[in-house]
Amino acid sequence: MPEAASARPAAPAALGASEFDRDTAVTPREPGVYDIDLSAGWTIMNAVNGGYLLAVLGRALADALPHSDPFTVSAHYLTASQPGPAVVRTEVVRTGRTLSTGQASLYQLDDEGRETERIRVLASYGDLDALPDDVRTTAKPPAIPPMEQCLGPADGRAPVDVGSAITDRLLLKLDPSTLGWALGQPSGKGEMRAWFGLADGRDPDPLALLLAVDALPPTAFELGLSGWVPTVELTVHVRSRPAPGPLRVSVTTRNLAGGFLEEDGEVWDSADRLVAQSRQLARARLA
Repeated sequence: MPEAASARPAAPAALGASEFDRDTAVTPREPGVYDIDLSAGWTIMNAVNGGYLLAVLGRALADALPHSDPFTVSAHYLTASQPGPAVVRTEVVRTGRTLSTGQASLYQLDDEGRETERIRVLASYGDLDALPDDVRTTAKPPAIPPMEQCLGPADGRAPVDVGSAITDRLLLKLDPSTLGWALGQPSGKGEMRAWFGLADGRDPDPLALLLAVDALPPTAFELGLSGWVPTVELTVHVRSRPAPGPLRVSVTTRNLAGGFLEEDGEVWDSADRLVAQSRQLARARLA
């Protein structure tokens, strides 16, 4: 496991920076190798949230590659990450004029002191600001009630509490029509919709989109299941740099079979633009 490094972090970690920026900041140890202390503030049921981990590796790749914006990121979650020291190792696979591709893995020490790979990522990066403005789409923003009509962890009528420290770091207001599980009456539809932001008011950026796609309660809850729903694989497509303001996130599941389910996600910004899409495969506890 890495010793404390003296090099300055590769991400903004100055006094007064957002908690998200501080907790995803990686410190270069040598070219392509970064140290980080994974924060306990981004855990779900004692395991580090997969979207937070994706943002950590995404920040390391942004430093290692000649392009700074994630376009597509595919992650395989190999073992559950725990709060504490970790090391990220990156590799530049290919660089081009408009896109560069790299891979990254995050490692921690297990109980026997052996280095264990937690997550492996393959990603392509580019410049979102250089994309053409032409948009041709049939996609429509999710129908979510105004934020003041949605419910979050502090709203007593339908508390959203899954034993997760991450909820203190998020502005998360869920569509009441997807909260049947919190009242003991799951709809069976496999849908989650919510307003999303960071609790300290930091505006969204491409790295925050990597967090947003994995921040809502699992759709498995609305299917009548409970407990941890660990991610096996997660792919995110970042389509545009988000406008300032809260995001709207919609996640749906159409098929649960053999103990696995998929979650298809969309993230819309305050300008009604589809700024990120995702799909993940996750395990579901059936009994």
